[in-house]
Amino acid sequence: MLIYLTRHGQTRLNRQKLMQGLSDEPLNETGISQAEAVRRRIGDLSFDAVYASPLSRAVRTASIIGGVPEEVVIRDRRIIETDFGPYEQRNYALLGPAMTLYWALPELFPAPKGVESTASMVKRSREFLQELEQKDYERVLVACHGGIIRSLRGYLEDCPRGYRWRPKPKNCELRVYEYKNGSHRFVEAL
Repeated sequence: MLIYLTRHGQTRLNRQKLMQGLSDEPLNETGISQAEAVRRRIGDLSFDAVYASPLSRAVRTASIIGGVPEEVVIRDRRIIETDFGPYEQRNYALLGPAMTLYWALPELFPAPKGVESTASMVKRSREFLQELEQKDYERVLVACHGGIIRSLRGYLEDCPRGYRWRPKPKNCELRVYEYKNGSHRFVEAL
């Protein structure tokens, strides 16, 4: 199975450098263009299934890149963005030390009160991917978010901590992984 993993396209909140967790912010024109550019790059590639977080920015990205109508996209809450709690829609530069340190170095600093922990992200990512691996797909697209993609990558890259925090995923960055005989392998970035 080939798993195509992508972060959603840009939104107004991304452009304003605001924390965007569970806010259901749609793609802006740049985000739509980013997804369309990826679709053009992959050409007529088709997917056996297209998955996304239930948030509209991820569903729209999945629909465009996957070449399917939005109603065909399979929504799964386990790949929804990280819950930033009291930091939701706050400017990156004004988060304060607890959140800034956690988001920069989660291996050293715990999640502040009200913010989802890396352990929670790792658990739901693992459950989603292990269930996906039981499917009989050749090619699948998964569109999600900058926070949760770190733990999805951690699982697919067999990271001991369960997440790959750096580098920060870019909007509509597409990474391809192979799952075969119980093992994962990074194939390429498109």
